[in-house]
Amino acid sequence: MRVVITGANRGIGLGFVQHYLEQGDEVWAGYRRDDGGLSGIDDPRLHPVCLDVTGNLDAALSELPDSIDLLINNAGIYGSGAQSLQAVTPESMRQVFEVNCIGPLRVVQALRERVGAARGVIANISSKMGSIGDNTSGGYYAYRAAKAALVMVSRSMAIDLATAGVRVITLHPGWVKTDMGGQSALIEVSDSVRGMARVLAHVDDYEPGAFVAFDGKPIPY
Repeated sequence: MRVVITGANRGIGLGFVQHYLEQGDEVWAGYRRDDGGLSGIDDPRLHPVCLDVTGNLDAALSELPDSIDLLINNAGIYGSGAQSLQAVTPESMRQVFEVNCIGPLRVVQALRERVGAARGVIANISSKMGSIGDNTSGGYYAYRAAKAALVMVSRSMAIDLATAGVRVITLHPGWVKTDMGGQSALIEVSDSVRGMARVLAHVDDYEPGAFVAFDGKPIPY
């Protein structure tokens, strides 16, 4: 299987890289500037690619395969500054939207024909914090809004790409012990990744554009 992963130099993205390499797959691992944990992996099936989801994608496209079985849009940020109602700024909203929502859209626009050539799967990594139905605590304006927007974008992708035989799903990785999630988080990267990989292996069991947690349970929109 040919797997392309964005934001793959650390955290959940790096966990996906390690998982699919262990499965014997060929992995193209995108990173923005620093290849991070990718530099410590010695495997001929790993292809690190400088890929900034907010920048010019042309150079990265030349390094990616013509046929992609699995595209994982993992790159994301929490954003800088406070995100309370009083403190969130238009600038921070735009920054987070650019990476967390527009970025995956741009990647899919650029790679949709390659995923279609394999009749492959697109996984967009969102968050339960992007669930409108699950939001009972407020706050986190930029992050919540961008992740909610990604859920809607993902749903539209699922509908629009269905005729090409491409399946699209949105995943919630859980509260994971990463730089973003912190060490107080409940789930190890390896557990989150294994769970999401199980969901992806059974993507046809879910409706197009479904929003699903790492444990296989649907998340309310």
